[in-house]
Amino acid sequence: MTYQVPVEDIRFIFKELADLDGILQLPAHAELDTDTIDAVLHENAKFVEEVIAPLNRKGDLEPAKWHDGEVQTSPGFKQAFQEFGRGGWQGLLHGPQWGGQGLPKLLSAAATESLNAGNLSFALCPLLTDGVIEALSTAGSAEQCERFIPPLIEGRWTGTMNLTEPQAGSDLALLSTRAVPQGDGSYRLYGQKIFITFGEHDMAENIIHLVLARTPDAPKGVKGISLFLVPKFLVNDEGVLGARNDVWCASLEHKLGIHGSPTSVLFYGSGKGDVGEGAIGYLVGEENRGLEFMFIMMNAARYAVGLQGVALSERALQQAESYAAERVQGQLLEGSPGPVSIDQHPDVQRMLLSMRALTEGARATALWAASLVDKAKGHPEESERNRCKALYEYLVPVVKAFSTETAVEVTSLGVQVHGGMGYIEETGAAQFFRDARILPIYEGTTAIQANDFIGRKIVRDGGSAASMIATMMRETVAELGLAVAAEQDDAEALRLIRSRLDSAVNAQAEATAHILEQARQDPRGVYVGSVPMLMLAGTVNAGWQLARSALAVHQRVKEQGSTHFLQRKLATSLFYAAHILPRASALRDAILAGHLAGEYAKAFYKK
Repeated sequence: MTYQVPVEDIRFIFKELADLDGILQLPAHAELDTDTIDAVLHENAKFVEEVIAPLNRKGDLEPAKWHDGEVQTSPGFKQAFQEFGRGGWQGLLHGPQWGGQGLPKLLSAAATESLNAGNLSFALCPLLTDGVIEALSTAGSAEQCERFIPPLIEGRWTGTMNLTEPQAGSDLALLSTRAVPQGDGSYRLYGQKIFITFGEHDMAENIIHLVLARTPDAPKGVKGISLFLVPKFLVNDEGVLGARNDVWCASLEHKLGIHGSPTSVLFYGSGKGDVGEGAIGYLVGEENRGLEFMFIMMNAARYAVGLQGVALSERALQQAESYAAERVQGQLLEGSPGPVSIDQHPDVQRMLLSMRALTEGARATALWAASLVDKAKGHPEESERNRCKALYEYLVPVVKAFSTETAVEVTSLGVQVHGGMGYIEETGAAQFFRDARILPIYEGTTAIQANDFIGRKIVRDGGSAASMIATMMRETVAELGLAVAAEQDDAEALRLIRSRLDSAVNAQAEATAHILEQARQDPRGVYVGSVPMLMLAGTVNAGWQLARSALAVHQRVKEQGSTHFLQRKLATSLFYAAHILPRASALRDAILAGHLAGEYAKAFYKK
């Protein structure tokens, strides 16, 4: 089926939840207006729907091919990437000083979701390139920025992130790739990296690898890791490509999903290039601070992977709704003259509404988080910049984990809606499910996000960011109470949303207090509940955003009258409150019983 970018929902979130008007008043965006924002959304939708989305199935059926160190990407990818570069899409977010457009992250996030929904495998290449640009612009030298960022933004070059090794996955302390100084400011790198997304391909002139490695006298563990820039082709002072560097693709992985994305095994220092043995690389930032600098790229990537979760959920939702409207089977419970489309059956409606509620809740949370970045960078008041920065950092693991775990649930429901046909590859529903399964794994598993969430985002700051968001949530509960008291047409729906949100906020507050109280005396019990805590936060934050949506719909209807779109928005918010928000209480109960679960787990896995 074809894919349509959900522009109307994105515009609604921009206006009602993400404070687009406030962002456009920031000095950095003073020359922008809503017409420009709408024009970018329209052009992005057109590009994705006409150029990128039609390649999604092709990439799944005809994956990238490896031969003698070279990689040929899926049919159409190279041409589409050239159009992507010419359209300026890589530079949407990045600074004008490097040739970018410097548009708000809020707008860039929406465009990124659309690109990933159109073709997740294709979109992985720009995602990693964005991370390289961000890492270099933050930690790179002026010379490195001037030489490498503009071609990356133009789409002539692409970027990768090289962390993982066969013996060093999530535990980077085991990393062994070596970087030997050469006396002229360069280094020679030797080692092997695996799971490198678009580590080799034919879509661009050059590939810029950011590589974690150790210098000869580096301390052991993560404190001895440095970050190096290693181009596939060396680049001279004028930006002209030169010798082929000694970094080579040894093979491509055969994966469950994202077939169109070449996942590479890279060897550094095999002696096959034009530069002799050892890949020539350049230190980014200071020695032994590589992990710190790489986290700049990883945080950008983690948020972007959260958007991938939203994207696949939306794609699966559209396919399921389309199929359910066309598939005729069975009669209405109340009786009907003949068979009806399956979207008239209660449980199919429950599945479709679950998919929609989770998708729209995750999208609203992610876009609200993006708006915080714009304010953290551009608000004139330092206190507000700091507040928004703290809130965004708190939300990054939430967006990454909740949106991706949700994507697995939503795409699985999409298969279920199709019934037996969903299990048949030709319908396309299975591809979304297969593609989604990597999302809670790469760029830090859900457990890694949860550990970060507990340790850094709750315990380290004493629950400050969690408390700020809880206060805002309670303000929404109060606003819902006022709307209910006015006894308008939507009072019954708003009353249920208010009640369920109030209970969910209290559940999250109780769980947060428990973690703060038990973190020192019972860390194992706390961390047994780390993923439930992260999913609790995601569930409640999405519910909060949809409750805000319900209030906005209520106000719009009073001012402008009802529309089909507004009716569906309210129904989605109501369904989320009725069917999804009750999960918060169960997750809280699991967290509070963490010490018991931890003790019993030790009995099973004791060594």
